Amino acid sequence: MKLAYASNGFTLVSLPDAIHALSRLGYAGVELLADAPHWAPEDASNGREDDVLAALRETGLAVSNVNVNTAVGLSATPPADGTFEPSLGHSDPAVRARRMDYTRAAMRFAARAGARCVSVASGRVERDVPPEVGREHLAESLRALCVDADALGLRVGIEAEPALLVERTDELLWLFDRVRHPALGANLDLGHVLCAGEDPVHAIERLQGRIWNVHVEDIRDRKHFHRVPGEGDVDFVSLFRALRSTGYTGFVTVELYTCADRAEAAATRSLEVLAAAMREARGEAAVDGSQVT
Repeated sequence: MKLAYASNGFTLVSLPDAIHALSRLGYAGVELLADAPHWAPEDASNGREDDVLAALRETGLAVSNVNVNTAVGLSATPPADGTFEPSLGHSDPAVRARRMDYTRAAMRFAARAGARCVSVASGRVERDVPPEVGREHLAESLRALCVDADALGLRVGIEAEPALLVERTDELLWLFDRVRHPALGANLDLGHVLCAGEDPVHAIERLQGRIWNVHVEDIRDRKHFHRVPGEGDVDFVSLFRALRSTGYTGFVTVELYTCADRAEAAATRSLEVLAAAMREARGEAAVDGSQVT
């Protein structure tokens, strides 16, 4: 396993600048935010994607994931509840189609950037729509996206998140069974698992073989607020041991969108704490987060 950092924690600077900063700090990878202010579908033709690719080449950073969980860029005025609409589980086919088109554009960006996976979130359902209906719409959307992702050499990780349509491990497993496509797996946010009242170690075991990327952050009192590692209750050593025991060899990506105003300090501290936890989980030394395996 190696450490990456999500660019949604660096939204006060451009995506190329975030990539260069994370390389200087010693990270091995970066998760690219496929949303404003870091990316928009038109960036494929206006040269901005080329700037991102150049930064990746210059730094040698790998892309742990391309995050398509939100779509601020599709709304002139983002919704107050945050950014998940239009969602892949919306009852209106036209609304779902807008989000599908956006996600497909992000997948093409991911393929250009050399990513192996993209992540999506379920969003919520409208007030008058039963959750089971929303999940069926979501499964239909994911089935189509997995076909497109597979053609691009990508995998799709669905992320469970508190208060969304999909927020627990059981719901992830239901989707895997309903969609029945090998490209579908989990973008497993271990802090979200804790907030849902689940045991993260148990979730890792249940999702073995279907985890495409891992998100980490610290959590205090099971409340959904992303904190710098070391500022909450998460036992990262136990989590890294569990990941290793299941054979996970992908990236562990720090997600601290709450810390954009102190991005470099948060990223620096996260690297110190998590690299030390990885060393303890391995029982052997490593120099820094870029060399932890």
